Amino acid sequence: MRTNPVVLVNGNPESVAVWDLLADRLNRTDIVRRSPPGFGAPLSEQFPSTVIGYRDWLVAELEQLDGPVDLVGHDVGGSTVLGVAMTRPDLIRTWVSDSVGVFDPDYTWHDLARTWQTPGAGEASVEELLGGGIEQRVARMTAQGLPEVIAQRIGPAQGPEMGQAILGFYRSAAQPVMAELGQNLEAARARPGLAVLGTTDRFVGSEEMRRWSAARAGAEVVTLEGVGHWWMAQAPQLSAQALEKFWASA
Repeated sequence: MRTNPVVLVNGNPESVAVWDLLADRLNRTDIVRRSPPGFGAPLSEQFPSTVIGYRDWLVAELEQLDGPVDLVGHDVGGSTVLGVAMTRPDLIRTWVSDSVGVFDPDYTWHDLARTWQTPGAGEASVEELLGGGIEQRVARMTAQGLPEVIAQRIGPAQGPEMGQAILGFYRSAAQPVMAELGQNLEAARARPGLAVLGTTDRFVGSEEMRRWSAARAGAEVVTLEGVGHWWMAQAPQLSAQALEKFWASA
């Protein structure tokens, strides 16, 4: 009987609701969801919204659970999962991430992230991205490929706190920070890993970068043809099958 809970960690600009369609299709009841502070969870004034701050937050969360756990991360949550896999493998049984490519030495942040990393322009961008009413927020997310039913559930979590978290995280992650952290990718080999590769995901590096980083981390790769950034919502059944197969093999 499986005794290791699965922990799902969402990213930006989301809440735990991004996992709803996938969670409904997983053949397990031991599902724990965690939102990074600001990304669907309260953000205190004292919290450091940085790459290292989020890694340490997740470590603290996992230390409170009966583990080791099957850890799954997406976007900001995905890179944070890798941070834990590289530094605290004792807390996890397996790890899954769609963000291995951001640790490639040649990775360049996407256009929107570079805007967030720019003082002034970043503040204006997050205000535009997260402002307005629920209908406007939903329209923005669905235009990027997120199913409307999930966008409706995420919309209420978006606001000024998330904007602060976005600016803090992405400014702390400006290159060469991620490339330097990626020098330790081989440490993630301590536990079985799975890299999720949606072929139309344009936010987390080229397919070559993702495959190369996965190889360095000793991870298997599951390729989801025609699937984009929100694989867990765009292809929930296929994603659930891939995760279940990986966990069984581990």
